[in-house]
Amino acid sequence: MLSEEKNRALTQVGADTPGGELLRRYWHPIGAVDQLASDPVRPVRLLGEDLVLYRDLGGNYGLLARHCSHRNADLAYGFVEERGLRCNYHGWQFDHEGKGVHFPYEDMVDADSKLRNKIRHTAYPVRAKGGLLWAYLGPQPAPELPDWEPFSWNNGFVQIVFADVPCNWVQAQENSIDPVHFEWMHANWSRRLRGDTGPYAPAHTKLHFEEFDFGFVYKRVREDTDESHPLWTVGRVCLWPHGFFLGDHFEWRVPVDDENTLSVTWSFIRVPNEAEPYRQETIPSWQSPIVDAKTGRWICSHVINQDIVAWVGQGRITNRSHENLGASDRGVALIRRRLFEDMDRVARGQDPKGVIRDPALNRRIELPMSERELMLNGMPLEQYERHPVWGKHLHHFPFHAGQPDHIKRAYEDAMGLKTVEVGIVNI
Repeated sequence: MLSEEKNRALTQVGADTPGGELLRRYWHPIGAVDQLASDPVRPVRLLGEDLVLYRDLGGNYGLLARHCSHRNADLAYGFVEERGLRCNYHGWQFDHEGKGVHFPYEDMVDADSKLRNKIRHTAYPVRAKGGLLWAYLGPQPAPELPDWEPFSWNNGFVQIVFADVPCNWVQAQENSIDPVHFEWMHANWSRRLRGDTGPYAPAHTKLHFEEFDFGFVYKRVREDTDESHPLWTVGRVCLWPHGFFLGDHFEWRVPVDDENTLSVTWSFIRVPNEAEPYRQETIPSWQSPIVDAKTGRWICSHVINQDIVAWVGQGRITNRSHENLGASDRGVALIRRRLFEDMDRVARGQDPKGVIRDPALNRRIELPMSERELMLNGMPLEQYERHPVWGKHLHHFPFHAGQPDHIKRAYEDAMGLKTVEVGIVNI
């Protein structure tokens, strides 16, 4: 249970707040490379700041404050040039570092361009990795953008899914260190949603939490497993500060502002050996709906959609002063404690947990996972089909509702098989 004051400190993401200053020490995925290929200028919001993400004609990515430094026109309606973004109102042009490139009338009447040289528009660095575009809003020098091992895997089909979630990022991230919710929210609830009134799923009997350099690992034993099972020997990763890694996919809960989160899923599935070699030219991205247009209720058919129901059901910013934590919530208490400790570290001018400064250490960073052999070497289709986990994922995308047809077709072509439509996912 937290006080209201502590809850505010935990959940605020704006500049000059403890939480906001902490989050500004990390890179955040805010878009996809393929999005800017079709539409080179996109408005975004991150850490309470309204911004414009773009790719200029010279191939540079930029992230600028959304409103022009001239008279606050909306740069989301600007247009790209060989170098930077030009405002559509009076033509003021800024590059990806926020430097004035061309102020048409002002430069004509002032040969020394004193006004243009004086103004520096707010700008933040952007980098591409894994098909995602990452932004850093903190002080310089920026840390390394983590090079997670899966970004270098070959012979796999990758897709990126975005969802706009109307709640604070912390209650989404707390889901990443909560093992028991799998038993109830995904296994048991899915059974009931399918109309199955049979027995409950195997119950959890033992939990364990460990901290490592890049987050926390939770381990668990269920009635149908023992301590030799990968759920216990390896576990799953709560990736610091706002991610989740399950071996075949990442999830990030990107803080848009105090009351909104961008859910980002990066999913990899290894093609069967028969489909090798496979090279994916472009990583596709798509937007997942979270509300059923017919009923107005939250979509609850897919795994992450079910998680979203839990997150938003707690309110825009959940009131933790009304909680009653139990034994299954030890992981939640651990990450809250670490967040507060990291806020204190930042206030003292130190780096928080998980920040990488040495480029030599930032090469294909391995994270705990049980299926590395499959991801690296694959397996024949027949063996794939029989696998207790990956066989379920082979013919349909289990994580988000609304996968577009063109991505299904691209996936089928890559895998050499047909997908099927499912109602409620089978966990």
